[in-house]
Amino acid sequence: MGKTLPKQYQHPYKFDPKYKKPVVYFSMEFAIDQSLKIYSGGLGFLAGSHMRSVYDLKQNEIGIGILWKKGYFDQILNEDDTMGVQFRDKHYHFLEETGIKFKIQINNHDVWVKAMFLNPETFGTAPMFFLSTDVPENDFLAQSTTNRLYDYEQKAKIASTMVLGIGGAKLLDILEYEPDIYHINEAHALSLVFSLYNKYGNIKDIQKRLVFTTHTPEEAGNEKHDINLLNEMSFFDGLSMEKVREITGIKDTIFNHSLVALRLAHAANAVSKLHGEVSNEMWKNHKDICKIDYITNAQNKKYWADEILEDARAKKDREGLQKRKRHLKNKLFELVADQTGKLFDPNVFTIVWARRFAGYKRPDLITRDMDRFLKILNNKEKPVQIIFAGKPYPMDYVGIQAFNHLSHMSQNIKNMAVLVGHELKLSRTLKGGADIWLNNPRVTREASGTSGMTAAMNGAINFSTNDGWVREFKDMNKKQNSFVLPIIDHTLPVYMQDQLDLANLYEMLETEVIPMYYETPKKWWDLVETSMNQIAPYFDSGRMADEYYTKLYK
Repeated sequence: MGKTLPKQYQHPYKFDPKYKKPVVYFSMEFAIDQSLKIYSGGLGFLAGSHMRSVYDLKQNEIGIGILWKKGYFDQILNEDDTMGVQFRDKHYHFLEETGIKFKIQINNHDVWVKAMFLNPETFGTAPMFFLSTDVPENDFLAQSTTNRLYDYEQKAKIASTMVLGIGGAKLLDILEYEPDIYHINEAHALSLVFSLYNKYGNIKDIQKRLVFTTHTPEEAGNEKHDINLLNEMSFFDGLSMEKVREITGIKDTIFNHSLVALRLAHAANAVSKLHGEVSNEMWKNHKDICKIDYITNAQNKKYWADEILEDARAKKDREGLQKRKRHLKNKLFELVADQTGKLFDPNVFTIVWARRFAGYKRPDLITRDMDRFLKILNNKEKPVQIIFAGKPYPMDYVGIQAFNHLSHMSQNIKNMAVLVGHELKLSRTLKGGADIWLNNPRVTREASGTSGMTAAMNGAINFSTNDGWVREFKDMNKKQNSFVLPIIDHTLPVYMQDQLDLANLYEMLETEVIPMYYETPKKWWDLVETSMNQIAPYFDSGRMADEYYTKLYK
């Protein structure tokens, strides 16, 4: 085993001396390019930006993920304007065959895994390997293991995580590559540690190599399974139950993946300053875990920022900035017209809410007082347009119900649109066309969130609850860069939190946000420029990728 990859998979650059330590980054999803549909949302957007910044900074890091045959899902509208879920086979001719095939045990059966390679020059990323069980040597069930990202069937999801963890470890052995650091993004790749135990034979050698990024801000949200089910699934890579309990410290039948990751890593990070505080409070009763620092999430500005808009910002060309923003609004409104038959006006104040539809993110919050919502939308002197977009998990019936509710509501409101197909391309178009980027999760529930970062890079103003990364952004200096709702008591019952946040949202929208846009346009554009100026470099993923080396991999 060595520290150098085979020649055909090596980085196309000389490593920056600061980043020479070899690292392998494991993630269930990567949002790298619109054409590579192996991501669902925020976790993938983060991982994709990270891999791009590895390339930009000339770091010695590679990525390992899964080549999801059917991706996450294609979002469509049914005939009755409810959300439809479509699974289609995806084909990627830009991925390279490695010829590498190997077997791992899943559910006490041999399953063949093949590795595909993403050349770093294709999209400007770290060298990346994607694992798939879609090979003729497997039966139908084994072939389907890597069909769908986050399969709702429990055993199928466990099996896919084993392809990432155990399969990723096996791939590295075949490549004869031994990194100094194994970085697991969330606990999906945790089965990796049992392969490492088989390799090194002790916990210390695992701990000195393993680091862990946690994204979940509440204990109940961390993935847990019955330890006996995992054992039946061959999750522990051949280790006896007695040895597994010794390694992991799990005494009962509940196997908490994040807790085990925290026990077996030498360092871990939360994904914002607030999330760091929440995580340390959440795990404080476990004295046998590693330290949890924080490295705030970020996004790759080089990929996300509109070049003409960014050039105008850099040159302090306000006229150019305004002209380009109007053009980007028109591009978004062409898409709105195509999907909905509604003609939006680039002169009208435009709100966008776009991210995964999930209960705690409250996609429909702004509509919950219908009279007041319509009063805002129908104001003749200060008109407002609003656009919603986002994918729920395909079996998240609460999220799907929220989407359908908004979709049906929009049929009778000419200046409200609900769009489908929220992937990288649509996300960028929405951010370019938004005046306000609305974000209203219940506070402490959004570990970081990143969509508002890339919105700010494209001249949209953040309007948010005081959660995740926004808390750090709004306090960067004394100059206003966003609109942030006042903090409420997040220990109150959920319905009371929602009522208070909604009242504050309407009040701020009606008395501060909309009046600034229409009555004091100079002040509005000052705010746009301040927001764009302050979002980078701190919320550019170059800072984040650097901090992983200086804070986590050291």
